[in-house]
Amino acid sequence: MTPAPDDELVFLPLGGSNEIGMNFNLYGYGPPHARKWVVVDLGVTFGDLTTPGVEIIMPDPRYIEDYADDILGIVLTHAHEDHIGAVGWLWERIPAPLYATPFTAFLLREKLRDAGILDEVDLTVVPLGGKIELGPFEMELITLTHSIPEPNGLSIKTPLGTILHTGDWKIDPDPLLGAPTDMDAIRRLGDEGVLAMVCDSTNVFVDGRAGSEAEVREHLGALIGSLKGKIAVACFASNVARMDTTIRAAEAAGRRVCLVGRSMHRMAAAARSVGLFEGVQPFISDAEAGFFPSDSVLYLCTGSQGEARAALSRIASGDHSHVSLGKGDHCIFSSRVIPGNEVGIRNMQNKLADRGVRLYTERDHPGIHVSGHPCRDELKEMYQWARPRIAVPTHGERRHLLEHAAFAADLQVPEQVSPRNGDMVRLAPGRATIIDEVPAGRLYLDGGKLTGSDDEPLKERRHAAANGVLMVAVAIDGKGRLSSDIEVRSIGLPGDDDAPLEDLLDRLADAAEDALKRLDKEARDDDERVEQAVARALKKLSQRLWNRRPVVETLVVRV
Repeated sequence: MTPAPDDELVFLPLGGSNEIGMNFNLYGYGPPHARKWVVVDLGVTFGDLTTPGVEIIMPDPRYIEDYADDILGIVLTHAHEDHIGAVGWLWERIPAPLYATPFTAFLLREKLRDAGILDEVDLTVVPLGGKIELGPFEMELITLTHSIPEPNGLSIKTPLGTILHTGDWKIDPDPLLGAPTDMDAIRRLGDEGVLAMVCDSTNVFVDGRAGSEAEVREHLGALIGSLKGKIAVACFASNVARMDTTIRAAEAAGRRVCLVGRSMHRMAAAARSVGLFEGVQPFISDAEAGFFPSDSVLYLCTGSQGEARAALSRIASGDHSHVSLGKGDHCIFSSRVIPGNEVGIRNMQNKLADRGVRLYTERDHPGIHVSGHPCRDELKEMYQWARPRIAVPTHGERRHLLEHAAFAADLQVPEQVSPRNGDMVRLAPGRATIIDEVPAGRLYLDGGKLTGSDDEPLKERRHAAANGVLMVAVAIDGKGRLSSDIEVRSIGLPGDDDAPLEDLLDRLADAAEDALKRLDKEARDDDERVEQAVARALKKLSQRLWNRRPVVETLVVRV
C-alpha cells in the first residue's frame, strides 16, 4: 500500500501518559479529515483520598466517540485491569471489534458478561505470535514477559513506517510461566526499521534489572518452608506466576492452599483455561481450611494494597467469616507498594501486627518480590534491539516520561517526544511533533453510574470531606417570622473543653437568626434567598471559628 500525499500516522494517548495506569492509546492513519483508528488497551485506574466514594476511574472517550465508525478494532495487550478494566463500561461508546489472546479473552468475557453485552461484542481470540490486519495497520503480537500470562508487544506496520508498542514488559530469562521475551522478533523489526517505539516508563529511575520470577520462587519457597503456624501470602491476583510459585512452595512444605478473595478464584480459573497450574492439588475452601492444622494450610489472599473490602483487610480487622490470623501466624507481602496506597497498607499491617501476626515485606526480605516493569539496563537492551528513530515514552508520570526521553537521547535515539494525555503526535511524515490537543478527561464510577470529574456530587463530597457539613432547620410562619429557634447540627466539625461544639452551634444559630432578621418580608418569603442568607452567615462565622467553609444544607419549613 502506497501512502497518499496527505496521509499521516499519528499517536494519541487518552490515558496512561502522565500517569501509571488507565491505559488508552490510539493510532490513526490517513488524511486528517478521514483517519482510520486502532485502539490499544482500554483500562482503569483506582480512586484515592481525593475521590471519596469512588473506587474505579476510567478514561473519557468523548473525542474518539465522534469517530467511532472509523475505529477498526480494539487490541488488548494483556489482562491487567489498567489495560482491560474499562472495556465493559465503555465498549458501547466505541463499539469496535475486540482482539485478545486466550488468557486475556477469558477474563474479558467475564467483564462483558457482567456488563450484559457479551452477545453484542465481536471478540476475536488471537494466538500468541498471531497477526491482525485492520485496514492500513498490519499488526503482529510479540511475546514479552511481565507479571501476568500472555503479555504482548505489538508490531504495527503502516505504509508510513512501523511502530513497536511495548505494552508492559520486562526481560525475564526464566519467567516460569510462558515463553521468555522474543528477542529475535524485536531484532528483526530493528533490522527492517522501526519508526517509533512507544514504551513503558515505570522503572526508568531504577538502575539494573527488575529480576526474575525464578529468583522469587527460590526465596519464597525457602521462607515458606521455614515457618510454623498459619501463613497468609498477599500478592496481586493477576500475577499468576507468583500464585503458581506460592502454591508449589506451600505444597513442598506440606501445606494445602486456600484461595481467599474473588480475584484469586477468577484468575485461577483463567489460568486453568489456558493449561496452567498443572499438577497442583485442588484448592480447599476457606470453610474447609479451618479444620486443617495451622502448619498445614496457606492462605493466598487478595488485598496486598490495603483495599478496604479485600480479603486481607477483612482478616486484619477480624471481620472475615472463616479466616483468622493471630499470635504465631505469618503474613508475607509478595508485592510492591503502589504509590498512593501507603496509608491503607500501613494501617492494615498495623492491625495484623496488633493481632500478633509476624509480617514479611520486600523491604526486609528483598527476594520475595520482583517488579514486572523494565529497569534501565532492560530499557537499554530494548533500544539496542529495536533501534527506533523516535522514542515515545508512555506508562508513567510526567517525571518518568521526561527522564525516559532523556535516557533515550543518551542512547542516541534521534528523536524523542513525551506526550500528555490528549496530545496528538504526528509520527510521520517529517519529524515527530505534537500537532493537536484533544479532550482527555476522566470518568468516575460513582454509585454504579459514570460521572465526569466536574460533576457536582463528587465536588460536594470532596468539599465536605475537607470542610465538614452544617445542617440547618428554619421554621417560618405566614408572616415571615421565625416560629421556633433555629436548629444547627454538624458533621465533621470539632469542639473542645474551652469551646464545646454545642456552644459553637448555638453561635451559628444566632448568626443565622441575625441574617434572617436583616432580610425584608419579601426576601423571607423566598426559600432560595433564605437559604443563601443562612449559608453566607454560617460560612463566614465558620471561617472564624474553624478556618473552614463547610457545606451548608438549609431546610426551610413553612408553618
